[in-house]
Amino acid sequence: MGGFTMIELIMVIVILGILAAVAVPKFTNLSSNARTAALAGVAGGISSGNSTNVSVCAVDPTLTTAGGKCVAVDNCSDGGDLLQGGLPAGYTITAAAVASGVTSAACVLTDTTSSATTTFSITGTP
Repeated sequence: MGGFTMIELIMVIVILGILAAVAVPKFTNLSSNARTAALAGVAGGISSGNSTNVSVCAVDPTLTTAGGKCVAVDNCSDGGDLLQGGLPAGYTITAAAVASGVTSAACVLTDTTSSATTTFSITGTP
């Protein structure tokens, strides 16, 4: 007679239950971590785009009208214009004035779905 006894089957079910109880909390927080990483990625993209934009505008500020390569940055909310396709849906930038030139301002990027925030700095165009 081959097969498993009732005790062996119950022990396997108990062990699987314990493993599931330990593993489920690890996976429930992944979406929160993903949102935080996405928020940091958007803020990093704006900061990188701002650095490139300031450099391009410093070399040839006339590009604002000829070709649209230089984006005028007067406040934090202009940071979304520095991203290809604009600011993604579900994010907002708290506006703060930025003086032209090398003056930078601290801006707050908010994920509207989770209310998570992060800060980044943005420099006004020369």
